[in-house]
Amino acid sequence: MKVKRDSRILRALLEPCGPNLQPADSYGPQWVQQEARRLNKAELDRQPSALLSGRRPGVALDDAYLVQWLGAAECVRHGARVIGHKVGLTSEAMQAQFGIDQPDSGLLLDRMVIAEGQDLPVDDLLAPRVEGEIAFRLATDVRGEDVNEQEVRDAVGESLLALEVIDSRYGVAGLTLADSVADNAGCARIVLGRAVPGVPANLADELLTLSVDGAVAASGYGRAVLGDPVRSLLWLVRRLHSFGVGLRAGDVVLAGAVHASLSLRPGQTVVLSSPRFPEAVLHAS
Repeated sequence: MKVKRDSRILRALLEPCGPNLQPADSYGPQWVQQEARRLNKAELDRQPSALLSGRRPGVALDDAYLVQWLGAAECVRHGARVIGHKVGLTSEAMQAQFGIDQPDSGLLLDRMVIAEGQDLPVDDLLAPRVEGEIAFRLATDVRGEDVNEQEVRDAVGESLLALEVIDSRYGVAGLTLADSVADNAGCARIVLGRAVPGVPANLADELLTLSVDGAVAASGYGRAVLGDPVRSLLWLVRRLHSFGVGLRAGDVVLAGAVHASLSLRPGQTVVLSSPRFPEAVLHAS
C-alpha cells in the first residue's frame, strides 16, 4: 500500500494510546502550517478568512487534508481529543447547496459535543447552520482497502441520531471542496441522541424529521446518504486506508445530512426525530 504523503500526523492523532505529535513544522510545507493557524485564528476571532482556493488556485486535496489535521493537532495540544469522524456532502441536497460533487470528511473533537441539557451559544460561531443525520459508534476496529459493506456493518456497536452544527471559517460564497476539507468539513458542534444497539435494518427507509420550535423545517430518508448511511462508513474506511489508518473501536462517525442545512439562530430549539431512534435536541442561545 502506498500511503499518501504527510499523513503521519493523522496517524499520530488517531493513536489509541494518545497522540505522539511532533512540532507543527515537522509536517508539510510552511504555507500549510500557516493556513491551519489562520483558520484557528478565524474561529477565535469569529472573523472569516479569505478562501484558500482563492489564494492558492488548484490547491491539492492532500494539502487541504493536511491543513485540517494540523488545525486539529493544535487543538489536541491544548487538551482536545479526537473522538471520531464526520462524513460530509454525502447527499444530493448538500452537494447542490454548496456546489460540490463528492463527499469529504473531517475530525470530531470532544470539545465539539454539546451535552444533553446544555445550550449552544450561537455567537461563538460565525454563520452556524444545522443538519440532521444518522451516526454510528464503532464496537471494533475496521480498516482496509478491500473491506466490504457487511464487514463495516458488523463493526458498528450502536446507531443514533445526531444534529451537526456546521460553520465555515471561510464563509460560504465560492466555497470549493478543498476549502471545505481544509475547514474540517465545516464541523463545529454536534449533539448526539441516545443510541440503539447495532444497525437497524433498512436504514435507507428511515425518515428523519427536523423541527425548529415545534414546526417541521426539513426531512429526508436515510437513502439520501449515498443510498444507505452504512455506505458512508464504507467510503470513510476506504478513504482512511489511503492515509494508513482506519476506524477505531469507540469512534463516533456522522454519516452525513439527509437534507440541506438550515440557518441556526439564537433562541431556537431544534429537534431531530425518526421512527426507531430517540430524539436529538439542540437549544441555541
